[in-house]
Amino acid sequence: LAYSIQVRNTGALPRCQEYTEELIDVGTYLELWDEFRVVADLVISFTNNSPCANICQLIAPNILHQLIKDTFKDHLVDWVHKYLLQTHSARNAQHILDDIDHRIAIVTPFAGLRCFPQGHGFKQWTGDDLKALMNVYIAAIKGHVPVEIIHTFCAFLEFCYIVRKSTISECTLEQLQVAVSHVHHYRQIFLDSDTISTFSLPQQHSVSHYLQLIRLFGTPNGLCSSITESKHIKAVKGLWRHSSKYNALSQMLITNQRLDKLTAAQVDFTSRGMLNGTCLLAALEAFCDIFPCFCVSMSDLVLHAEMMCARTILALAEELNIPHLPDMVCCFLFQQTCLDDPQDASEIPIAGCPQYEGKIWVFNSACSQFFALSDLSGIGGMRIEHIHACPMWWNEAPCYDCVFVNIGSEDVGIRGLEVVRIHAFFSFNYGGTLYPCAIVRWFDIIGDSPDEDTGMWMVHPACGTNNAPVYNIIHVDLIYRAAHLIPVYGRQFLHRNINLHNSYDSFRTFYVNKYADHHAFELAS
Repeated sequence: LAYSIQVRNTGALPRCQEYTEELIDVGTYLELWDEFRVVADLVISFTNNSPCANICQLIAPNILHQLIKDTFKDHLVDWVHKYLLQTHSARNAQHILDDIDHRIAIVTPFAGLRCFPQGHGFKQWTGDDLKALMNVYIAAIKGHVPVEIIHTFCAFLEFCYIVRKSTISECTLEQLQVAVSHVHHYRQIFLDSDTISTFSLPQQHSVSHYLQLIRLFGTPNGLCSSITESKHIKAVKGLWRHSSKYNALSQMLITNQRLDKLTAAQVDFTSRGMLNGTCLLAALEAFCDIFPCFCVSMSDLVLHAEMMCARTILALAEELNIPHLPDMVCCFLFQQTCLDDPQDASEIPIAGCPQYEGKIWVFNSACSQFFALSDLSGIGGMRIEHIHACPMWWNEAPCYDCVFVNIGSEDVGIRGLEVVRIHAFFSFNYGGTLYPCAIVRWFDIIGDSPDEDTGMWMVHPACGTNNAPVYNIIHVDLIYRAAHLIPVYGRQFLHRNINLHNSYDSFRTFYVNKYADHHAFELAS
């Protein structure tokens, strides 16, 4: 039941016991659930017997099922499909939906972000699938739907990411209220276009109660039923998959007993100091003592896996098709060795810079470690993600990821960072010092504020004279973390030859995806 003032503000229809009972009398169980989200058995046996209970305070916030699955996937995404069918012919609507699927399919991979090679038209959805679709959906529908629908999704995603924060203040609650108000305002287009008949749905209404629940019980910080579901997978589903499937119950019970004993042994061994470090760590340390050039470790970045053929700067320049790479190395060495020199490296003649013609070691990836408390992370909120610069990824195509670079600015967020694309990781020894480097191509930020419709910053590849790409060499310590870019598709339909491997090279303008994860949301908002 909703208070009358809440009903007026959210556009929901008033509900009472008599109204719900009338629905149960005239509708089937399936119709009641699909159209009104009413469970008849639950109403008859429970809610009718507790007329004074505030059901909205009895149900804890459930980010996965209330927000991501029900409100986002079952409502908003479904309403977009219905809107397209309502405003276009069936053939044109299907053509648009196919293009949206294609746009989703070509989004480049990102740590923790599921890829959709066939779009989003499949039946069995998991929580990770839903979250991944939510992270890339706005850019995919931009240009095919009115701006009011884009604003609805942006406001809703703002709400989801604010709710997911580990710490929520009164200022944050004000932002949350603004996001809810924007969702209720912009979603009116679905009602005006006859896409739907009512907003009187429990999942939609539950969004209005999050502020009250946070004030009463604190921040949800990721609380949802997927936590218990994951325990069920570990204790039941996983064990069943590893059984012989014949008399599986007894095998599962024995496996559980053995896992409990192993856990108890781990606790005992830890208390005795027998598990300090790991066997892998000890092996890596021994390996690095013998071959230090193959494992370069910094405070927040570790280079891995040498696979390229180049062993010299000239060979790498030929492999990457960057003829002036040797000059770039000289400028890089000037920056690193002449820190007190006020002159810019680009103004120094190459002959006046340190020269290097020795051996180099090239790497395919780097491991970035950073603090991200609201993300699914390890102990203490530390998150690890891999940054790729591979000439051949999964034996399919090259993979060159984008990252945020710390330029030393005092500005907060993306204003104090630069976006670059990594083309190679390499290291070399000069004057007894090991220099781990990255060859990057710069992106320029478009405008002084994010895009008005999507709320995301826009960038384009930087170009020099004759539209030549602008490359540079940076120290890996400047790399902050991975960045996720999504092409600005516009209103045009995509060519079928574009895929996730060549999308970065097929477009000139990109969104900096602040919805990639919670840390990116804080960084690029």
